[in-house]
Order: sequence, then C-alpha cells, then structure tokens
Amino acid sequence: MKAIVLEQPGKFILSDLGEPAPPAPGEAVVRVHRVGICGSDISGYLGKMPFYSYPRIPGHELGVEVVAVGEGVTNVRPGDRCSVEPYMNCQQCAACRRGAGNCCQNLKVLGVHTDGGLRPRFTVPARKLHKSAKLSLEQLALVETLAIGCHAVNRGAPRGDDHVLVIGAGPIGLSVIEFVKLTGATLTVLDLNDRRLAFCRETMGVKHTVLSVGDRDADVRAVQQVTGELPNVIIDATGNQKSMNGSFHFAGHTGRVVFVGIGTFDVSFPDPLLHARELTVYASRNALPGDFERIIKLIEDGRIDTQPWVTHRCGFDALAENFPAYTKPETGVIKAMVEVG
Repeated sequence: MKAIVLEQPGKFILSDLGEPAPPAPGEAVVRVHRVGICGSDISGYLGKMPFYSYPRIPGHELGVEVVAVGEGVTNVRPGDRCSVEPYMNCQQCAACRRGAGNCCQNLKVLGVHTDGGLRPRFTVPARKLHKSAKLSLEQLALVETLAIGCHAVNRGAPRGDDHVLVIGAGPIGLSVIEFVKLTGATLTVLDLNDRRLAFCRETMGVKHTVLSVGDRDADVRAVQQVTGELPNVIIDATGNQKSMNGSFHFAGHTGRVVFVGIGTFDVSFPDPLLHARELTVYASRNALPGDFERIIKLIEDGRIDTQPWVTHRCGFDALAENFPAYTKPETGVIKAMVEVG
C-alpha cells in the first residue's frame, strides 16, 4: 500500500508500505477514510514545528473504521467508525500517573513524533479509539481539532461572567471559540484577517470581533472598548511570537493567559506587568480522553455544528499538489480534508 511521507520540509513523497500485521492484544487495525489537515501538519511542512521529526507520515485528525481487533479488546469491534486520540502515552510516567497522558514525558503524537494516518491502514492501541454510530467519518476526523480547543478552554476555565479574548481565528482558534461559547462568557475574537473574522461573525455567531491593525496598544484599546474593561481570560491560538509576547498586555488584573499555539521561539513579557496584574500563564497541550467523548456527544446532540468547518477537500493522490494552498490564509481555507478511501 502507498503512504504519503513528508520527507523534509516542503517535500512530500509516496512510499510503499507493507500491510499491518495482525493486531496484538489490546491493539486494533484501522482503515483510514478521512484525514484533517491541521496547524501541526502545516508547521511541519514549513519546518516550524519544534516537536516534528523527518521523514514522517503526517496525519493525526482521523476518521477511521475498525478492521480487526486483538485479544482482550472490548471497547470497539470490526466495522465501528471511530475518531482516533493520537497521543500515544506510556501510562507509566509521573504525568500519566496523574491522569495527564496528554503531556506524557515519553509522548509520541501520531503524525508528529511517530507515523500518522496518511496511509490506508495502520495499527493503534484500541484504547485510543472513540466510536460513534451516529457521526460521519468526516465528523469523526474533526473531533481532534475540537479537542485541542476544548482542552485550552478548560485550562483557562472561563465562567459565564468572564470576558474571553481569543487571539487568532484559524482552525485552532475556531475550536477554542466553540467551547468558549458553551461557557456563556463574553467573547471577543482578534485577528489580522478580516475574512476570518467575517467567518466568526456570520457562521459562528461571534458578536464581538476586532481587526488587528498591527499595533499592540491600539489593539488593546479596541478590545477594551468591547466591554469597557480588559478581558480576564486570554487564549492565544496564533503560534506567533509577536502575538504571544503581546498577549499579556490584553489581560486585566488577575487574568489568565493560555497559550495553545506553539512555536520554536522564546516567549517574553515585562515582569512588572505580570506582577502588577497578578497574571497566571497556562500552556495547553493536546487533549484528554474525556474531551473526545464529550465532543462526540456534543456533535451527536447537535450542540456543535461541524458543517461549516470543512472548506477544502482533496483526494489522497492530490494532496502534495494542493497542500501549499492550505498554508495560505488568503485562500480562505478553514479546514482541509483528505479523502483517503
């Protein structure tokens, strides 16, 4: 069978692979049907993802069908449609023992540290499969993107009386927005791209958006005008150094700053600002198993509408040709979906 391999930044190749072996105890062989393209894939393609290694089969936003299961597997059976939780944790380190397998000390993320889903079939631990009889394979491939936003919002823990500023309205920012909306908090979205902000207003029902003028102080004043005070939860989904450094200035006293975007650079801030406002800074990495189960139920119940998310689609053989366009916001891409089979 053929696999798509990112041999080095900017270069995809097709590689011949053998069929997966019969699943061992606790494992499942899955057939990949849909693969979503996410920020990590784009950063890996551009050579900007700090955890990425090459060559690598990308793909960790997956809608799959179970083909075979190994001994002792009871949570799924052949024919089940599933979303894949792509965070391969060791279950033994300090983080795993505390229930934080999302940031396992020995973590291997599919498509980043270890080969992912841009291939017809592969083997995963069955415990990483989250099934749904109701959702389509495309919807199941969107669950992981939504899980990133879900976990980031959980880190910031906004309540209904909070004001949340989401910086960056790309796919991860949009997933954050979905879960901020569920808290009932006042929501403002800041971005440099007016087309993305229009999507937030017209499709996602965001009332307050601010088009960045590229000047931090002016942007802070514009955001403050929304409710008359600075937000107390800031979630930066840009992965951009300038934005992340500047995010502290948007936070009101006792505010919380959450970084869900990631880059290869250092983040810095003025210590007097941090102390004067007694700010708290959170990193947000990946997601937890409960996030996947919650999201599947929310989509099944119609509380999250996935229909507007996928703006671009391509077949497996056309990915290399189409991928450069997915790296450019001006093409209007929100989420690109690869149809593997």
